[in-house]
Parts: sequence; structure tokens; C-alpha cells
Amino acid sequence: MDQYDKYKEGEKGAWISIFAYLILASIKLIAAAYGNSTALRADGLNNSTDIVASVAVLIGLRISRKPPDEDHHYGHFRAEMIASLIAAFIMITIGIQVLVGTGKSIILQEFSEPELLTAWVALGSAIVMFGVYFYNRNLSRRINSSSLNAAAQDNKSDALVSVGAFIGITGAQFELYWLDPLAGAVVGFIICKTAWQIFRDATHTLTDGFQPKELTKIKKSIHSHPNVLEIKDVKGRIHGNQSLIEATIFVDPQLTVEESHHITDDIEEKLKEEHDIPSAHIHIEPYEQNRFD
Repeated sequence: MDQYDKYKEGEKGAWISIFAYLILASIKLIAAAYGNSTALRADGLNNSTDIVASVAVLIGLRISRKPPDEDHHYGHFRAEMIASLIAAFIMITIGIQVLVGTGKSIILQEFSEPELLTAWVALGSAIVMFGVYFYNRNLSRRINSSSLNAAAQDNKSDALVSVGAFIGITGAQFELYWLDPLAGAVVGFIICKTAWQIFRDATHTLTDGFQPKELTKIKKSIHSHPNVLEIKDVKGRIHGNQSLIEATIFVDPQLTVEESHHITDDIEEKLKEEHDIPSAHIHIEPYEQNRFD
């Protein structure tokens, strides 16, 4: 499966999230209005933002599938990261609104007893979202999609949010009315925390960040080649769902151009097999000449 097919496969996860959020947000907001639950209302608003975030991920995946053109020579893969940023901004906005609303209820002690029905709605929603989370998590790992992985983490946080709403509403049945708005505040905090994590990961990638541990593993793979005498430098960056690697290595200066070329081919194939790196640029330099630099 090439990278374009991977993005097409990833769209399935985005569509599943969109349909799940549409249905669950509608049910929660209606049930919250009927059953007078602050926690379930916050959970429903959270799912409403997730609809927009999932649409942003879907659009990002669609744009990323576009082939290179005259002003995008490396393709459109970073559209996926931009989609993740948009999702993060939407989520943080709603998360702050939820925190402010539930905070006012707690400070002013505006408590009420929610209907038990709202607790079962929250629990059922949690079960559904855990199912969506496991599907998107496995799919994101298979196609190596950062935006779909962000969507999967959002799915998991939504499931935990619904569990928290269930606990808060159930506690209110025992006259612990403050548990319902408190659960709503926890929902708001989780929304903001998830948004920050998505924002942090997306900006790290967009600024050409690369994990040092992964670079160390790549260096070991390159150095394991019998004709690599020394490694001068290895750099990495993420472009969409793939890693781009540039490496400068020292080899025996007596090797022919053809022999050196075979070495670079071997290393590129090795990185592809061991680290799923489809594009690597290997630069060869003569070993003895550089020992005197």
C-alpha cells in the first residue's frame, strides 16, 4: 500500500468518527435538555466540536492525497498537520466555554438533580466511543497517520468523558448534586488537555521536529552496513505520514562510483524495510580525506 492509498484508507476512520459524533451529540443534547444534566450537556457540546474536528481531519486527508504539482513539488502531505491544528483550536475553544459554564454553576451553587436516563445515555455513549477509538487507533498505526491518531486519542478522551458524566449523574441521584457540574468541569479540562496534546504534536512536526530515539535507531541501522566506516551526520523530519532522512557517511575512497552507488541503494532499502522510511537521501564522502579536516 503506497502513501496515497494509506490516506484513502484513513478516510474511513474519519467518516466513522463523523457519523458517531453526529448521532451521539444529538442524543446527548436532547437527553440533557430533557433530563436536566449539566455533565451530559457538556459531553454533548464536546461531541459537537468533535464533528467539526473530524471533518477537518477528513479534509486534511483528502488534500494530502493530491499528487505533487507545479508549486507543491513534495506533494500536499502537510495538509494533514494543518487539519490537526484546526481541530485543536476548535476543541480548546469549546473546552474553555465548558469550564467557564460549569465553573459558574459550582461557584453559584446552582445545582439540580438530573434524570437517571441521562446516566444511561452517557454510559452507552462511552461504550460506542471506545469501539470507535480502537478502530481508529489500529487504523492509524497501520497507515501511520498522525491526524487519524490524534482523532483516535480524541475518541478515547470522549469515551472517558462520558464515563465521568455517568459517574457524576449517578452520584447526583444520591443527593450529591454538585457531582454533576463537577463532572462537566472535568469534561472541559479533558477537552483542553487533549487539544493541547494535538496542538503540541502537530506543531512539533510542522517545525521539522524529529524524535531523538528514532534517529538513534536509524543511525544504528546505517552503521551496521559493512561498507560504512563512519557516519558524519543524520537528519530527519516528518512529511505527512512518512519520515524523510538525510545522511552523510564515510566510505573507502578506493571504491568506484558504481560501488558507492550500490551502498546508498542498500542503505535506502534497509531503512525502508526496518523503519518504513520510503525516502532517504544518502550522501557519500571519502573516509581518509575527511580524517584530516
